[in-house]
Amino acid sequence: MGMKKLLFVTQFEELWFDALQSLMDLRKAGFNHVVFIHVIERNKVAMRRGKGYLKDEEVKLKEIANVRFIDWAEALYEQGMEVGAYMVVGDLVPKVVSVAQEEGVNLIVTGHHKRGRIEGLYAGSETLELLQRTSTPVLVHKYMLPSGKVNDKPFERPLFATDWSHACERAVEYLIDLKEIIQEIEVIHVASEKSLKGSSAMEVQKTRKESKQKLNEVCEIFRAKGIGAKAHLYVGDVAEQINRAVHEHGASMVVAGTTGKGPWKERWLGSIPRKLAEQSEIPVLLIPVQIKPAGN
Repeated sequence: MGMKKLLFVTQFEELWFDALQSLMDLRKAGFNHVVFIHVIERNKVAMRRGKGYLKDEEVKLKEIANVRFIDWAEALYEQGMEVGAYMVVGDLVPKVVSVAQEEGVNLIVTGHHKRGRIEGLYAGSETLELLQRTSTPVLVHKYMLPSGKVNDKPFERPLFATDWSHACERAVEYLIDLKEIIQEIEVIHVASEKSLKGSSAMEVQKTRKESKQKLNEVCEIFRAKGIGAKAHLYVGDVAEQINRAVHEHGASMVVAGTTGKGPWKERWLGSIPRKLAEQSEIPVLLIPVQIKPAGN
């Protein structure tokens, strides 16, 4: 199986130690090394003082993060896990991408950093920017359920939304690698209403059958690896239908592949990954396509 690394991104706002503890099932899939990262953004240091950037404020914030990480690390050591930690200064996404590459992590765990409506319109989404700059899967972890309970087995009943892209093919491989902690997968495809508007009822039925056949083929791949899987076809807005399917099938997590749209399209046309990260009440695992080396 080999040892796998998890990069746990925390700004000490949304993700605390209990969020990490809710992912301990990942140990059964080989994740035995956790790397913490806390990014101190220079503009926030300045805002705390109402002045220019101050070095002493940076040092203090690093020490506060270090104290927390030491406490968390001691608890993980007792569980037989390896731990690393970074307290760095700079912009969040570039620092996370840099550490992920340096450490060779297999999963990045982050919270959903909410922005104001206008700021979000022009600044874009940190989650989407991260997906555009890394080929490492990103888990937007929402470990507290609407009921107030902790979702301590998020990988148990994932809902996998596929559009047959290369990113979704990679997502299938990634999920198979987690088979030790998956009980059953709900595999869905959301077709557009336009795709089902044929000139006759026979054409519409043909499109539906083709989509269902593709879904069943994906399910057979999972079943061949010992993972239970069921196929579902939905029609309509992708994000809305995925969230509907989550409730109908009692999913514990949403999984989707993503190609990472460019910033212009993301701002003005919207993006499925961003909508899922914002709207879903449960964790969302996003699998980017592999980034090709320069020159290829």
